[in-house]
Amino acid sequence: MLARRPRDPLQALRRRGQELKLQVDSLVTESQLTGALEPSKRRDIYQRCIQLKQAVDENKNALQKLNKADEAAPVGNYEQRKEEEHTLLEKLACQLQELAVGISRKDTLKVEAHSDKEEDDTTEDDEEETEETGGEEEESEGDEEGKQEQASPEHAETVTYIALGDFAAQQAGDLTFKKGDILHIIEKRPDGWWLAKDAEGGEGLIPRTYLEPYNKEDKLESSEGSEEGDEEGVGEDGEDGEDGEDGEEDVEVVDETADGAQVKQRTDSHWSAVRKAISEQINTVDVLATMGAIPAGFRPSTLSQLLDEGGRFRASYFLQPELTTSQLAFRDLTWDAKTGTIMSRPSRVSLILTLWSCKMIPLPGTSIQVLSRHIRLCLFDGSKVLSNIHTVRAVWQPKKPKTWTFSPQVTGILPCLLDGDCFIRSNSSTPDLGILFELGISYIRNSTGERGELSCGWVFLKLFDASGVPIPAKTYELFLNGGTPYEKGVEVDPSVSRRAQGSVFRQMISVRRQPQLLVKLRSLNRRSRAMLSLLPETLVGSMCSAHLLIFYRQILGDVLLRDRTSLQSADLISHPVLATFPLLLEQPDVMDALRSSWAEKESTLKRSEKRDKELLKAEFLLVYHDCVLPLLHSTLLPPFRWAEEETEAARWKAIADFLKQSRENEGSLKALLSPDGVHKPFDLSEQTYDFLGEIRKNSG
Repeated sequence: MLARRPRDPLQALRRRGQELKLQVDSLVTESQLTGALEPSKRRDIYQRCIQLKQAVDENKNALQKLNKADEAAPVGNYEQRKEEEHTLLEKLACQLQELAVGISRKDTLKVEAHSDKEEDDTTEDDEEETEETGGEEEESEGDEEGKQEQASPEHAETVTYIALGDFAAQQAGDLTFKKGDILHIIEKRPDGWWLAKDAEGGEGLIPRTYLEPYNKEDKLESSEGSEEGDEEGVGEDGEDGEDGEDGEEDVEVVDETADGAQVKQRTDSHWSAVRKAISEQINTVDVLATMGAIPAGFRPSTLSQLLDEGGRFRASYFLQPELTTSQLAFRDLTWDAKTGTIMSRPSRVSLILTLWSCKMIPLPGTSIQVLSRHIRLCLFDGSKVLSNIHTVRAVWQPKKPKTWTFSPQVTGILPCLLDGDCFIRSNSSTPDLGILFELGISYIRNSTGERGELSCGWVFLKLFDASGVPIPAKTYELFLNGGTPYEKGVEVDPSVSRRAQGSVFRQMISVRRQPQLLVKLRSLNRRSRAMLSLLPETLVGSMCSAHLLIFYRQILGDVLLRDRTSLQSADLISHPVLATFPLLLEQPDVMDALRSSWAEKESTLKRSEKRDKELLKAEFLLVYHDCVLPLLHSTLLPPFRWAEEETEAARWKAIADFLKQSRENEGSLKALLSPDGVHKPFDLSEQTYDFLGEIRKNSG
């Protein structure tokens, strides 16, 4: 018989919360005597901490799912009472977390001190005798010998690691170290704080996320920032991650070997930059993980760090023409005399990718506020990023917070940042070519106001099978990995696998609870293939703005190939569209303004005019001058900042007001001449296009 649902669920949860508070208060009072209690009593308190923490989390989850409609009768100040209860449960969870960590650290330090004392008293003869007599004699020795046995295996399993960043001791018992220090691990603890010894003999607890395995033979590689093959310092101690459907993403993105086999040295330059940035942020992430604010598999975003390194991985870089090896001509921008425009260029990969949804994405704790949920994707070969990094923002509903969705087709006023339809182009010949997806959140910590971006999981979808045949165009359900793309065997949320221990049915349920990404690969029809072939050979972007990028490439061809008086001339070119259009790729709301204005203009053209390519380019230039240039240099438009809601809203309002005035006044001239419209001082870079400074050099 099913249990009857309580008539007043909020009242029942509040009553349960008060019971938990009494139990926590009692446990805290009892724990103040842990210094005088027996080790078994301290272990009992530690276990009760864990059990109470689970009960608090269960109550918190039930509270989160509760709605006002669930109440049998109206409840006054419902939201306020619910928020008060949530605050209480959050406080209890923090108390239990601190208590468990404190008891655990005390036990570790006591074992450490006792081990040092026993080592000093033990002679070499005693050690030889212990090895010869085996386990039977140890059982008859008594408690003192048992304690000695407890300490010795920890030192026998010492492993050497190198520090990835600086760490300052946060409380008594911690070990301070610097980046590059060699540390000997004495004990690997399940809570993530490992007992270590430095070169001077100092011992203490350190966070495992600061470490990577150290190999003396590869010392030079380590000092230069190259990646080691075995990532167990940042993984889950040898756990193997589950791969996705039909092995599409069954790709090793780390050169990892076992049993002492030779590790292949990584040759790309991305890892050192990423590892440096991650080591600077790892302290924040480690604190959040220790607090239980984020799952163990979350990491600082790898692709976000690459974007912050400079323009090398931005779409504006890949949109520019590329020079040949001789640096005397354009490799991917050639003139077609028959058609009177740039020549189309087929590429090895040209397809449309549709992002459908993400399922079972773990929720961060209430101590951080999520500012943006998004996916960053790029072309990848298992070690290097081979294209620009494209970002698509996700939407979610409070009733289904673990499910992210995307707009399969963006039209009208919907922003291109939400466009789930992406084009993928690449001419790379590597057999391991694929798409790297990284789910991320931008966040702000409520307590400190600190901002950052975390990876919530990643997956790598190979585009070719072992024989070089492209994978079929269909829908793929991809299971996400935790950690970074340069780690292996890390789960997004290890607690899901731990709960799966048991029956086959329980394991099947756990598979459904694994974080997943649902995507669809679509082959191109004739029209789409012809359109995308006018774009650069390597580029990832939104389908809703692809036609605007094509206009830019065609205008580039006119200016650089058709209208230049001398192909040997490298003078600056007066052309504000070519000079400023790349800025739109980093300001998607201005791109949306151009897309909206061009759609309005195009709707007024006759069918015969739409077939006239020269007329279309001329009209596009007029719309660009009338819409984009005033916006880019207006002081009313705040600088673009990622995932800042107030700034985004202010920019949207300024853009909407400007477009409205332009429609009412049949152009922007009146707004430009108005004394209310203040613009930034004129700069020569607004007008001049320096193609030698913008073009991409051929890498060979």
